[in-house]
Amino acid sequence: MTFRALLIAVVLALGAAAPNLAQQPAPSREPDVVFVPTPPDVVDAMLKLAKVTQSDVVYDLGSGDGRILIAAAKTYGARGVGIDIDPERVREATANARANNVADKVTFRREDLFLADISPATVVTLYLSPSVNSRLAPKLMMELKPGTRIVSHAFDFGSWKPQQRITVSGRPIFFWTIAPPRGTR
Repeated sequence: MTFRALLIAVVLALGAAAPNLAQQPAPSREPDVVFVPTPPDVVDAMLKLAKVTQSDVVYDLGSGDGRILIAAAKTYGARGVGIDIDPERVREATANARANNVADKVTFRREDLFLADISPATVVTLYLSPSVNSRLAPKLMMELKPGTRIVSHAFDFGSWKPQQRITVSGRPIFFWTIAPPRGTR
């Protein structure tokens, strides 16, 4: 019996006790980047730069331990969705959300950020890498609504120049707003 078959058998045996395990497919590939936590002062600066409010839906791509979304929910009352391909990070983030009493505002999904539906976002946060950001830029431009704010810790999008760049504790933070299509202003 393969590990996956064994896992499915265990989930089926547990029934309703573990429904999320049965619903989440195994990752199709390894993570694009190694998880490195964003320092708290950078998290705060990212959320302030994006002007997050309680009416926002914040998507964190490569959400790691969930700290950005947890801060958005606790400080601003925002709702959030974390996308991470690493099941351990998703479990950790979910536990952190429960421990911080914001599990009703934030969820974490085990998905490939290149395949996930991010269209409901009003704010997108990320701390990935230059190459991943470059590959991700067309998806952001195509799927996000005009007015959606994007904040990246440490890395820009290459030729896609930020509207604002600040430095916190020696770390760059970049900001963009998705513009309306040309000819619709």
